[in-house]
Amino acid sequence: MNMNNVHYLPEEELVQKALAALMSTLGPVETMRFLTISRAGRMESVLRHQQWQSTLDRNAFYDAVFAEE
Repeated sequence: MNMNNVHYLPEEELVQKALAALMSTLGPVETMRFLTISRAGRMESVLRHQQWQSTLDRNAFYDAVFAEE
């Protein structure tokens, strides 16, 4: 395959094919479970980051990041 002639599916078709593959392999219940787990994991990382930011001392952080070695 020539790498210069790569063809990408339109986004809507890609989503439809991916969902069809999940449904045929996992079934409807496990497909929904997978899609929910993906979003829940992302939300958890965002919340974890927000908690870290809330305890951050901005001046100490900037001093550590921009300190000359």
